[in-house]
This record gives sequence, structure tokens and C-alpha cells, in this order.
Amino acid sequence: MSTRAIYEISGNDREHFLQGLVTNDVRKLAEGPIYAALLTPQGKYLADFFLVPRGETILLDIDATIAEATVKRLSMYKLRAEVTITPSALQVYRGTGPVPEGALPDPRHPDLGWRLYGETAGDDGSDWDALRVAHCIPETGIELTPETYILEAGFEALHGVDFRKGCYVGQEVTARMKHKTELRKGLARVEVSEAVPVGSPIEVQLGDDWREIGTLYTQAQGKGLAHLRFDKAQGTLRAGEAAVSLPAQFTFAS
Repeated sequence: MSTRAIYEISGNDREHFLQGLVTNDVRKLAEGPIYAALLTPQGKYLADFFLVPRGETILLDIDATIAEATVKRLSMYKLRAEVTITPSALQVYRGTGPVPEGALPDPRHPDLGWRLYGETAGDDGSDWDALRVAHCIPETGIELTPETYILEAGFEALHGVDFRKGCYVGQEVTARMKHKTELRKGLARVEVSEAVPVGSPIEVQLGDDWREIGTLYTQAQGKGLAHLRFDKAQGTLRAGEAAVSLPAQFTFAS
């Protein structure tokens, strides 16, 4: 599990403030945690995180490596809004086994179990890489990078974007990709003959030559997450020394 940072977002304008910035509908917090992203005005990924209702505050649960930069960017938008963002002493513990009292469901997928906010950090030892690969779930800093468009990373399937909520930063580009174009590349689950370094280029054989068509990321149990050009991903594929193939029932994150 990546190290997480928890912040508390408080103030009377907290929901209105977030609603105009993040990809998901903050009004859904009335039902429980939501998964969302912050984008550039050009629609590219900046950060992903969980927003969690907790009394008169909203918890921001985010990968620690991007936490400081994300909070700084959020603060740029505060202007005169009655909003305060402060570090929290809370920790997050997650698991897939019996649900402890007070734990909340991971909003991305039921098989990702629960998250418990309290004094303990860590997880119950579940094979998170295998779970992520099985369900095409990207990870901060691995499959999710500054070049990512969230629809190509499967955010719609992960309940991380809402197309009816109204405007937010990057909304115009995201909506156009949803309604006016067909995704030609994106995150997909592939089969790999052996483990290779994360970030290995995927190539397709064209006669005596090989042409790069994607990148292989997280791998587990003979499968991996790959960012692919869908129209080129046919024939003989490789990533380093590993043979790469598409499952018989090929699906990609959408």
C-alpha cells in the first residue's frame, strides 16, 4: 500500500468549493466516500484521491507523494471561500476481509474492500496488485501520470467522474472525449509470459521490425495492466523478454 496523507477540509463553503474543481459530484458524499480526480484545464491528470464525509469536515485521502502539491493547487482556488485545508492526525487502514466497525467501502470496486480511518496505518496483507490488475484499476504514479487522460485510465468504470454535475477544471475536454470521440487507446488487462520492469514498452511485430504501441505497468499472476493503442494491439506482441497477449475476452477500462 502506498503511504497516504489525510487532510481535513472544513468551512461552510467546503462542498461548493470542491464541486467546482473535482471530477466527481461532491453531493454524493451524503451517501458515503467518493473517488475523484483533479485535472489541468487541458483535461490531463494532476491527482486522484478519496473524499470522505466526517462530521463537519471532508477528509482528503491522497497518496503522500502528491499530497503537498495537490493541497497547494487546491488552495490557489480558495480565493474568498470559507474553506480551510489542514493536515489530519488520522491514518487509513484498508482490507478485504471482515469489515471492522466504522470502516467505509472503497467506492471504486466492491472487491477492493474497505478503508478505516483512525489511529492505524497499513493494510491486511491482501494482494493489492493482483486485485488492481484483475479489475483494471490504475495506481497513482504508476498507471496515473501527468500525461494521463482519466477516461483512458478507466475513471468512468471506477465511479470517479460524473458527466451530469456541471463544470469543473478540465470538464470540457473530458466531456468531449466521452461524447464526441471513440477512445483509441487506454488502460487494458493483458497476459504476460514473465515479469518485466514496470514501464517496459510493448511492441508489435511488423515483418522484421518491431513498433512500439504501448507500455506495460503493474503485473501480477501472469497478467498486467498496459496502456495500449487498441487498433494496433494485434498480432505478435512483446515487452522486453516477455510475450504479451490479449485475453480471449479482451476488455479495456472505460
